[in-house]
Amino acid sequence: MAATMLDEPTWTARRTAHETRVDEWTAPVLARASRGQVHPIEDFLFNYYPHRPARLRRWSPGPGVVLAGAPPLHGEWQPAGAGWLLAPAPDRILVLASRTRQLLEQTMSRPARFGCFGLHEWAMVYRQGASEVRHSQLPLRLGAAGTAAVVEAQPLQCSHFDAFRFFTEPAKPLNAVQPTRSTQPDLEQGGCLHANMDLYKWSFQLSPWVPSELVADCFELARRVRSLDMRASPYDVTSLGLEPVRIETAQGKEDYATQQRSFAIEATALRIRLLAAVS
Repeated sequence: MAATMLDEPTWTARRTAHETRVDEWTAPVLARASRGQVHPIEDFLFNYYPHRPARLRRWSPGPGVVLAGAPPLHGEWQPAGAGWLLAPAPDRILVLASRTRQLLEQTMSRPARFGCFGLHEWAMVYRQGASEVRHSQLPLRLGAAGTAAVVEAQPLQCSHFDAFRFFTEPAKPLNAVQPTRSTQPDLEQGGCLHANMDLYKWSFQLSPWVPSELVADCFELARRVRSLDMRASPYDVTSLGLEPVRIETAQGKEDYATQQRSFAIEATALRIRLLAAVS
């Protein structure tokens, strides 16, 4: 397939637009870090995923695009006529791309489920002492006993290993399945908030061989998903200016599932784009 050529004004404008977009997300993160502060929602994606703000800011059009003029600031570039072309992906990236493609395809092959109601966050603090709670700067909205009662009142149905592995030991036997890393491709489904946040992980791990605009789109979705994740959690997020999604009530469950479905639709579109990028 012939490479696409972008003139220098076009690709530098795209790079600037990407950097400006990312700066709006990362500037507050960096400012808080300089003060030794942490925001449990806004900073989560940089604490949970090993991708620093400076790396997210780097722009790449992905493979098969020749950039005319001066070389880009970052990336694995090689001369290509009057411009620069991203170098072929190394073997480790090709292996990762193959695994990512398998996971995305299997996730899309099964129906999305919307009956978990965000209880994974509740299971992560189930029967913990006050000093053990991860986000100790936020009080539990219903207290420890009330949180435990919510967990025990309905079955846990978490299908995502990287959420399940943070369950407390008393909570793990209560889950309908026992996910492991090896069973992740068999259990992943498109209704899961964490699976949809992970689209950001799969995209940035393949950078710069995935277009940076796609990585940023995955980050933007993950950022909004994380907000719902915490709003539906047992933590009292009102001090952050957020309204809780009270999943212990019928209305809260309905609200959560409605937003979960909306995110699943957006995530499907991103999975299709990411599949195209790794195929």
